Formats: sequence, C-alpha cells, structure tokens
Amino acid sequence: MEKARAAILFLLLLVDFAVAAQNATAGEADGFHVGVILDLGSPVGKVARTSVLLAVQDFYAVHRNYSTKLVLHITDSMGSDVQAASAAIELLEKYKVQAIIGPQKSSEAVFISSVGNLTQVPIVSFTATSPSLTSDSMPYFVRSTLDDSAQVNSIASLVQAYGWREVVAVYDDTDYGRGILPYLIDALQEIDVRVGYRSVIPSTATNEAMVQELNGLMAMQTRVFIVHMSSTMTSLLFTKAKEVGMMNKGFVWMTTSGVANIIDSLNPSVIEAMNGVLGVRYHVPRSQELDNLSIRWNRMYQHDNPEESPFNKLSIFGLWGYDTVWALAQAAEKVGISGARNKQPWSIKNSTCLESMVISTKGPELLKAIVQNKFRGLSGDFDLTGRQLKVSVFQIINVVGRGCREIGFWTMNSGLSRQLKQEYFKKTGPDSMPDLNPIIWPGESTEIPMGWEIPTVGKKLRVGVCSSENPEFINTYKNPATNVTTASGLVIDIFEEAVKRLHHPFSYEYLNFDTADTKTSGSYNDFVYQVYRGEYDIAVADITIRYNRSLHVDFTVPYTESGVGMIVPFKEKVNTDMWLFLKPLSIEMWFGSIIFFIYTGVAVWLLEYLNGNEHVHEEELEHFLARTVLRVWMVVLLVLASSYTASFAAMLTVQQLSPTVTDVHELQKNGEYVGFHQGSYIDGLLVEIGFDTSKIRGYATPDDFYSALSNGSIAAVVLEVPYIKLFLTKYNKGYTMVGPIYKSAGFAFALPKNSPLRPEMSTAILNITGGDTINQFEKKWIGQNSHENDDMPDGSGTINFESCGGLFLISGIVTTGSLLVAMLMSRYNKHQQNAGNKRDDQNESGPGQEKEKMEEQGDQNSNGEGTQLMEGQTTL
Repeated sequence: MEKARAAILFLLLLVDFAVAAQNATAGEADGFHVGVILDLGSPVGKVARTSVLLAVQDFYAVHRNYSTKLVLHITDSMGSDVQAASAAIELLEKYKVQAIIGPQKSSEAVFISSVGNLTQVPIVSFTATSPSLTSDSMPYFVRSTLDDSAQVNSIASLVQAYGWREVVAVYDDTDYGRGILPYLIDALQEIDVRVGYRSVIPSTATNEAMVQELNGLMAMQTRVFIVHMSSTMTSLLFTKAKEVGMMNKGFVWMTTSGVANIIDSLNPSVIEAMNGVLGVRYHVPRSQELDNLSIRWNRMYQHDNPEESPFNKLSIFGLWGYDTVWALAQAAEKVGISGARNKQPWSIKNSTCLESMVISTKGPELLKAIVQNKFRGLSGDFDLTGRQLKVSVFQIINVVGRGCREIGFWTMNSGLSRQLKQEYFKKTGPDSMPDLNPIIWPGESTEIPMGWEIPTVGKKLRVGVCSSENPEFINTYKNPATNVTTASGLVIDIFEEAVKRLHHPFSYEYLNFDTADTKTSGSYNDFVYQVYRGEYDIAVADITIRYNRSLHVDFTVPYTESGVGMIVPFKEKVNTDMWLFLKPLSIEMWFGSIIFFIYTGVAVWLLEYLNGNEHVHEEELEHFLARTVLRVWMVVLLVLASSYTASFAAMLTVQQLSPTVTDVHELQKNGEYVGFHQGSYIDGLLVEIGFDTSKIRGYATPDDFYSALSNGSIAAVVLEVPYIKLFLTKYNKGYTMVGPIYKSAGFAFALPKNSPLRPEMSTAILNITGGDTINQFEKKWIGQNSHENDDMPDGSGTINFESCGGLFLISGIVTTGSLLVAMLMSRYNKHQQNAGNKRDDQNESGPGQEKEKMEEQGDQNSNGEGTQLMEGQTTL
C-alpha cells in the first residue's frame, strides 16, 4: 500500500509539474489566462478536467500559428459554494484571468456571475443548468449547455404518449433541483397532467430518511415518478427504491438529463438498481472525430485517475467542456492580449481583497466574440447566441442490464419518434400510440404501466355500495357469517362492465354503507363523504352529481339520463272544438284533395263526352277509360277515408287524455301537495322553487308514490328521470311524465379528488352508454321503454299532402293519360270518318257528270254546223 501511495504521489507531482511547466511557458509567451472551477471529487468534475486539458492540447496542435494561447488555472470547489466563490476571487486577484470556465453547480454560479458582472470577466459554464441563471441581470454569464427547462416538453410528451394523468416530482432541495419545477409543472398542465405530489429530498438525506420518504411515496396511488437530482442523490434514491420494492412491475421512473447524460459513469450496482428507468438526455451525433477523441480521452483519463475502477466515460458534459475551450480559444485569438491587463480600480469603499481586482478592458469584446462564435463541435452545433446553447435533439433511453438502450428521439418541431430522420417523425398525441422502440419497464415487464395503483398494497379496491329504495338500481346484502357484501342491479352491472373495459382491470371488494340513516335527507351526502374521508376508493350507487358533493369528490361521467321531471295523472277532457273534423287533414291535403276531385270529375265527363255520352252517370259510364279513371280515384278516396277515420279517432281519444298539470309553478301557486324521494336533494329544490315545507311529502318506494297519487294525497311526484322511467314501467296506465322541469347531471360514481382512475372509468362508461350494452342492462332491470309519452298529443296525427303524394301521383297519371288517349282516339276516329264521307260523295256524283258532258259536246257540234251553213249561204 505504501508503494502504491508513493507511486500515486509521484504521478500527481508529475502532473502538477507538467501543468506548472505549461503555465510557465505560456506565461513567458504572454498567455491568455483562463480560470477553471470544478468539483474535482465528482464524476462530472473529473470528466470535465480531462476534457478541458485535452481540448487545449488539440486546439493548439491544429492552430500552431495562433499568437495567443490559453493558460488554464484549474481549481477545486470541493462541492462548496463558499469554496467556489473563494476560488473565483483568487483567480481574478492572483492570476488576473480574462475568463472563467465554470463553476460546476448552479448555486455556485449565482455569486460568481455577479463577480463576473463587476469585473466584466465572462463566466462560461457548461454544467450549471438551472433555468434561474438565464437572466438579463447576469450579462457576463454564458451557459455553454442547455438549461433544465429545455427538456420539460420531451418529458411531458412521454407522459402524454403513455396516457398517464398524474405524476410525482422527486427533486433535490437545492437551486438545481427546484429550478426545473415551475417549467415542468407548466409543461404538464398544458397536456392536462397533474403533479400530485412533490417529494423534496434534502441534499444531506441519510439512508433512513430516504427509505422513509420512499415508503410515503409507495402509499400513494400515483406510480409515475420524475426524478431531478444530482448523481449522488439519484444513486442513493434508486438503491433504496429497489430495497423497498419500488422497482417492481407497475412503477414508472424517469430521470432528467442531469443523470441520464452520465448514466454510463454511474456505479454498476446503481445501474442495476435503475433497470427499467427512462431517461432524457442530449443527443450527440456520431462521427469519426468523436471516436478518435474518445480513445485519446480514455487514455488520458486513466493516466490521471489510475486507481479509479471502473473508469468514467466521456459524457456530453465532457464534450461541452471540450467545445467550450475551443470557443474560448478562438475568441481569445480574435480579441488578442495587448492591453488586456490595464487596471481600472473599482470605487468601492471599505473593501479588502476586492480592491486588488481590476475591471477587464477586453471583457466586453471577449464576451461578444464568445457569443458570436458558431461552429460544428464534437457535441454538435455549438451556437451560444442568446448566451446559451439552443435546443436541438433529445434522446430517450431505457436503462437495461448494465447499460442503456435507445428508445427514440424528441425534437421541438416533431415530437417523439423512433428514428432520427425527418421522414420518420410522427406527431405524438393522446389518440396515437408512441412511435418508440419497446421499453423494458421496472420488474422486467413489457406491459405499459397503468401509472397508478391502489395504495393499499396487497389489498383490493374498496368499493362502497349503498342500497337504493329502488332495488332495480342497486341492492346490497351483507352476509353476517362471512361479512362479505354482494350487490346487484343496474348500477352494479354498469360498474362491473366498466371495470372489465379498463386497460388494466383491477380486483375489488364491495363494502356496504350503513343505511340505517337513509330516512334522513343527508344519507347520500354522508355516503359520498366516506370517499373524501378515505373509507372507500370509489362509491357506487344511484348517486346524483351535485355541486356540494363535487367539493369533496370527483365524479365520473354520468351513466343515466339527466334531468328532474314530474309524474302526474291523466284527466278526462271533452273537446268542444267544432272544427276538429278538419284537423286530421292538413290544409294542403284538403286543397289537394278538392282539386284532384274536381279534376277527376271533369276528366270522367270529358271522357264520356268524347265517347258521345252527354249524360254521365256512374251506372251509365260507357267508355272503359272513364271507368278506369273512376276506379283509381275510388282507391284514392278509400285510402284517404281510412286514414282520416284512424287519425280522427286517435285525435279524439288523445284529446280526451291530458295531464292534470304541466307546470310545477302551477302546483306551487295552487298550494298542491307534491311528493319526492326520501333522502334525495329534491326537497331542497322544491323549497327553492317556492313550495312550503308543509306541502312537500317524502315517500320511499314507487308503490308509495302510486298509493299517494291514487288516493289524492299528492297532485304530482317530482323525481329524477331514471326513477320516473322505472315508475312508468310499473304504472304506465293513467300516469305520464311532464318535463324535465329542472336540469341535473345524472347518476355517476364518486372517486377521491384527482383520482387517476376517474378518466379511465369515464372513458369506459362512455363506451357502454354509447352502444347497445346500456339498452340491454336497462331492459334487464327496468324493462321495456316506459312509454311515458305515448298518450301525449304531439300533433303528428295530421295527414299532410306529402304523405299521400304517391296516391295522387298515380291518380293524376292515370287520369291525364286516359284523357290523352281518349283525345287521340277521338281525333283518329274523326279523321277516318271524314275520309269515308269524301269517298262516298265521289261515288254518288260520277254518271250525271258524264251525261252533262255529252250534252254539252252535242250542243257545240250543232252550233258549229249551223254556223257553217250560214257562212255558205252568205257566200252564195
């Protein structure tokens, strides 16, 4: 051991000598002095130290012609805010550093950044991630990393993708731990996810304190935990979580980037305890340069830390430290060294060591050069515009075995995705399954955890049930021998079916509520209040959603119809309307019938007229088309007469049966007695309407309601619609429903406030009520539809013209077609008759014309001969 210690001491001396030699050489060359503040006892500090030293070597090996050279002065903060502040002052006072890389912790950065503001010395930290450090009041603080708020949307996307509704935040009681909380809560609230509990772990927590806190978390329903702690506290948390059984099936653990980024550097026993944990970390693109750096980095780290086993691995913090040195070296070369040591003492009274510090004249120029420097580093795009790195891509990992596996990626524009390619990105929302690789959950389970469990480990869900005065809804029985409660009814069938339709059905047991006090108006309120007291995990009965009850519990969506109505008897009413006989047919129907009647009569007369029959009688119709038209019209009249008779008879019957009252306020004004269901809120509603308490009578069962209505003790019963349906199923003769007269939310199940079971049960109930299942249940327990409105007039008995349009269309077509055919036939017959008459006339006039022609020809011959004789005599 002594030899080993001597060897270590010798190596440390060599390293110190090498660093001193480097500083001396650089100092002789007017080096650019830069301070580095790290917690060299932490894994991140050790990784960062190797990275910044290697970065200086690599940078000036590439840029040999640069006129400036960084001289690093590495100091150890020992994880103390005070020590870090002291180191910063020493660096500024003793070494006159022009910039400080660090500090490592966010709490340390608060004071050091203030000193940087006063001295105009840029403070560049690649490990301080608290969002509170991003402020205009810290102009010289530059964050060459992402602040913790950058990852909250990726965490929220994971929670949304797997449908969890409530989470528990577990964090350090430090600036680092508390800084992310407001941003995380806001991101979760945007997707309607609640942070049910905040588990604050002191940084000095012992093993016993950690176990005590974990036991408290295990007693809660929520099983989704988001951890934002230092690597040391995270190691303790998961080690103890495994011991108490919180790394088993059903639990969900997610770590933020602070631990996920260095998961490979944790102790193997811690990684084993973390199996099943999800993590969000910054994505580092693979490259040949990165692979080469890793080899040289590992060699240098092992040389500097020979006794460490296993060795830390190069993490994103090491890469950010490496790129930070490159960015600072380029800025230093741009600014130069000349004039960088000009002193400008502060005007501070009663100061001690601060008097020896000076304001850097090159500070503003150096700061500008740093934030304007953009390049492609080994960590990815290195852009400090805005004085911090910009959000790029987060990698989702799953701790499995002795390491982790890639699950997918997240980007601000595209959400979660399995592959880091633009064409593969898919938007993740509540209606889509996550496009991620399969996850091995705690307990080596591949089943997506429900996200909540009943806190009574090893016991069943406590379902409180309460018998109703209407056993069709719910009836309970407690076996005195076994103390086991059984329940049946419509409500129980709906509840048990809803449980079956959950993604993760649970076991349960019924606990009977003592109904000895059901005669009082507050019994159901007392029953619901047992959920608030923690006696039941859910209350199942015919419970109405009421405002006063919702103050203490949450309700599922209703599984019955909503509203409050009245049951009233029918009364006989003689209708004296002298024009009632006109109402079976609509006005259009009356006019249409008259027009078609006239049209048909004219058509029949015209058909007979065309046929030569000028005296039309039904018994004397001669034309077959006239008889066809008349018979079609008789069919139309027969249908109309039958419909009219049926509608008129029904209208007379309905008009004689009408409810005795249609307005609840009419009952109140007339001072009538009104019944209601004992133990319900209806009595309070009636009092609000204006009823005197002496006019309100409570009854327990539908039989009591029927008896009171029958003997005239009450004029009406005011009930909720589901109870009215049940009553009218039994007593639908002589009674009907009026209303609803008042809106109500309906029946539902009661759960504790913010119970994660509520959204799943509500979804299952909607699935039941939206299909035929609810009809089958109601038919089983309540019977067929109550027909409460069957005897109520609705005006639908009136026959309109459209309903008989087909009959009139057929009659019109037949009549019009017959007229067209008759007219064509008449025209054809007339034409034929005219042609025959012409031929007959020609035959009768033929011989007389020939005789006359011969006589005329003879006369002409005689005249010719006479003329010739006279001419001859003259010549002689």
